[in-house]
Amino acid sequence: MKQHVLEEIKKIIPTERILLDLSDRYSYSYDASFGEYLPDVVIQPDNADEISKLVKLANRHLIPVYPRGASTSLSGGPLPVEGGMVLDMSRLNKKLIIDRENLLAIVSPGVITAEIHKKAEEVGLFYPPDPSSSHVSTIGGNLLENSSGPKGLKYGTTKEYVIGLEVVTPTGEIIRTGGKTVKNVTGYDLTRLIVGSEGTLGIVTEAILRLIPKPPARKTLLATFDRLIDSGHAITKILSSGILPGAMELMDNPCIRAVENFSPCGLPVDAQALIIVEVDGHPNALEEEIKKCEALCYEVGATSVRIAQNETERMEIWKARKMVSPAITQMGPTKISEDATVPRSQIPAMMEHLKQIREKYQLNLVVFGHAGDGNLHPNIITDKRNIAEMKRVEDAVSEIFEAAVSLGGTLSGEHGIGTLKSAYMKMELGEAGLMMMKKIKEAWDPNNILNPGKIFPKPGQTKVVLT
Repeated sequence: MKQHVLEEIKKIIPTERILLDLSDRYSYSYDASFGEYLPDVVIQPDNADEISKLVKLANRHLIPVYPRGASTSLSGGPLPVEGGMVLDMSRLNKKLIIDRENLLAIVSPGVITAEIHKKAEEVGLFYPPDPSSSHVSTIGGNLLENSSGPKGLKYGTTKEYVIGLEVVTPTGEIIRTGGKTVKNVTGYDLTRLIVGSEGTLGIVTEAILRLIPKPPARKTLLATFDRLIDSGHAITKILSSGILPGAMELMDNPCIRAVENFSPCGLPVDAQALIIVEVDGHPNALEEEIKKCEALCYEVGATSVRIAQNETERMEIWKARKMVSPAITQMGPTKISEDATVPRSQIPAMMEHLKQIREKYQLNLVVFGHAGDGNLHPNIITDKRNIAEMKRVEDAVSEIFEAAVSLGGTLSGEHGIGTLKSAYMKMELGEAGLMMMKKIKEAWDPNNILNPGKIFPKPGQTKVVLT
């Protein structure tokens, strides 16, 4: 970073919120995914006006700008791959207003997502998107990655709940999109364009979120299976029966064993798979629905089904699912997390593909995820120091994406594209579809300064490179 540029930055941001020490910059060089990239400077803005001025400065000097939340991204979303300026958004966390009358939450991007859940539920309301990282991730990151979580099956993803935004554009203007009304068809839907854009089209400085009444009751069961494919058939059977669960989660045998080794939950370690099914709604309907789910699980080969009889038992069942990510991290030093997603009817076929990929490449590949909406999370546990194995991992990841797309699926259900999946964008979108997205990026960000190096593949790039 040139000295005269730093002097300009200091006229916008106090010196104590400008981080230049190597140790500080290294702290912002990585996220929860793969790879490290050192920024030239880290800045901690306090409001939209400061961000606007910084982005205009960045355009004058052609400096890359990388907005960053809590760094929980699993696709490399905030990584400063071209150096430049990281904007630490953690100070923009002061606004969390629950508007009960209009069923809205008005929030700053640095607010932790779990705090929104807590404040909404205190007044009988409900914000459905609940990524596993909600206790540490920020709402700004959730919006820009269009995160969702287990409840996406019934309630949809983040984009269904964002109705208004305040945004700093890639050229530094401050604009508002949408508003407080549920219906809004004035012009293009810029709100939905920005949600899920992974920080390439704007920096969110405030969001208006739609809330719904909290379901009055819920029932949960855990079913185990001797064959992984049978668990997939149970999922499709329940979904085609007329029941729409609030959540349906899957864990395969390696996940079950990892959880029991890490934090014993009483799971049967010999089961090849388990599913968690939760129904919510009116209490009078739930007993019939959960019993029907139990019968359908047995019909396709479940070896056992346990229905939670109270809230304590329900939380015990969900504890097993919550422990998966930290548990499998103990299995090896490097975790490659994917989230290839397929149509619900293709879940059994995708599971079979994953089994074949695991055996073909002799890798420690574990599968869990939000199986009810086809959003599976194949994770490969490896060691990045083992170059030969990492080459096999690269090939396996490519085949996972090829399998998902061939089954009518998508590269990502909620983790985003970032740096790790950009090579496969043409596989799903085609040349023309990818070009249309590039044209939008070029129109919004003519100097390509906002989160460059994300989503779009480099020239000639055809597969992920992890070595």
